[in-house]
Amino acid sequence: MASHGSSFSSLRTYLQAVANTPSRFARRGFSVSTSYEEMSRVRARSGTSMRKTLRWFDLVGFGIGGMVGAGVFVTTGHASRVYAGPAVVLSYAIAGFCALLSAFCYTEFAVDMPVAGGAFSYLRVTFGEFAAFITGANLIMDYVMSNAAVARGFTAYFGTTIGISSDKWRITVPSFPKGFNQIDMVAVVVVLLITIVICYSTRESSVVNMILTALHILFIAFVIVIGFWKGSWKNFTHSSNSEHPSGFFPFGAAGVFNGAAAVYLSYIGYDAVSTMAEEVKEPVKDIPIGVSGSVIIVTILYCLMAASMCMLLPYDMIDPEAPFSAAFKSDGWGWASRVIGVGASFGILTSLIVAMLGQARYMCVIGRSNVVPAWFAKVHPKTSTPVNASAFLGIFTAAIALFTDLDVLLNLVSIGTLFVFYMVANAVVYRRYVAAGTTNPWPTVSFLLSFSFTSIMFTLIWKCVPSGVAKAGMLSACGVVAIAILQLFHFTVPQARKPEFWGVPLMPWIPATSIFLNLFLLGSLDGPSYVRFGVFSVVAVLFYVLYSVHASYDAEGDGSLSQKNVEVHTESKESVDQSFKV
Repeated sequence: MASHGSSFSSLRTYLQAVANTPSRFARRGFSVSTSYEEMSRVRARSGTSMRKTLRWFDLVGFGIGGMVGAGVFVTTGHASRVYAGPAVVLSYAIAGFCALLSAFCYTEFAVDMPVAGGAFSYLRVTFGEFAAFITGANLIMDYVMSNAAVARGFTAYFGTTIGISSDKWRITVPSFPKGFNQIDMVAVVVVLLITIVICYSTRESSVVNMILTALHILFIAFVIVIGFWKGSWKNFTHSSNSEHPSGFFPFGAAGVFNGAAAVYLSYIGYDAVSTMAEEVKEPVKDIPIGVSGSVIIVTILYCLMAASMCMLLPYDMIDPEAPFSAAFKSDGWGWASRVIGVGASFGILTSLIVAMLGQARYMCVIGRSNVVPAWFAKVHPKTSTPVNASAFLGIFTAAIALFTDLDVLLNLVSIGTLFVFYMVANAVVYRRYVAAGTTNPWPTVSFLLSFSFTSIMFTLIWKCVPSGVAKAGMLSACGVVAIAILQLFHFTVPQARKPEFWGVPLMPWIPATSIFLNLFLLGSLDGPSYVRFGVFSVVAVLFYVLYSVHASYDAEGDGSLSQKNVEVHTESKESVDQSFKV
């Protein structure tokens, strides 16, 4: 149909297609793919295959580079001063544990289905095309917005490093509205140079990332060593002002968990690592080590950085905006702030490389599914990289970074990523316990809905009910109900399938804990984040209804996409090409 009667061949045929939207949505919106389909016919739509050049150490490098950006130099101070005090060290440990649970869920999918689509592909084979498209669209917008913000941040940090204010690097246009009136050419050049690198080769991108990450870690090691050398253990338990709470837990357990929510976004870079799965030589061995290993290493680095900062100053003297620079200046080490600026600049570049690699691979695989133009799916035969998607998103990111102020961008990021982590955790449980066509899905769906509802109630009580016996009782009741629901599901519903190579341990406890923690952290986000999520989701739904569902329907008609899946591919069929897995 797409090649001999496309829905977009004329205005008349398009209007007829729009009139048939409800039936087409019913057919395509909840159509699921399979691992076999994603790794064979769908992947073949890119033409040239992506070259398998990455090993576990490349993935660890990408993970560290993607997570340890400039953000840690800011979030640590804010979380310590406002929420947790010296116990921010525990906040980072808790947030790292949450990230590791989500990483386990990603890893099970990535090992079983090593394709470049990451969470988009995982949701497409589990919950269908519509759910995958909405989450994928939000993820790409999060990537583009955060990359634009980070690129503008590079201008500020680089200016600090060489002693020139970022205002002198930017051109102010008075006729433009505030927040969009400072033209930043440095950010544009940085984004475009990285776009060229990632278009050229994934292998070379990994080498560049490794070099920059190694340099960045040297600067982080400098911060840690100086902090422990110059600092005092007394600052872990004493405040500078006797009127302020003191002790290691000045704000109690609530402060530690609020701090964990504040710093969790420092860990979200590992999502991009899963999009490299298609280019990994030995997915079964390399992906679990690469994803989980990078999260563990980054957690250790973050905890050490937080400890060194808390040793330099009492928590109530820490500058929430520039904690490390201010701490060194107060100790007579003003020159160290420039060293931190250099380290943060390297961190910005590595996080940009990893995030821009990830966003391009998401767009490539979304193009393979025909819900956006298939032009995005093309892989260049010489470079073996998704050049079209990389170039388009690189130029789009550069255009936003050119004129949009950092403050305008920062509150547009994060909620989409946490939502996807929540969806992937749900998808792991559903995929383990439901086999299409042979298993009744409602016990699993009922468990996921009831567990999520209980988690939301816990979060609302935590946020809205004043401290006291009543709050403790309600939280305890929610916890008991959640554990009871989990245990009932565990003992009454058998698993429908076992992972062939690597699976999340302690099923369903680990993904259920991830579901709870991601909902809990979503509850800590501000109102503008939810407004952004709502607006982008509405735009994505409109795009899907007006374009994607019709392009997908056409692709099904000409045989490019399978029909709504109601059968389970047998192991023998899924093993037609074991080279995709091993």
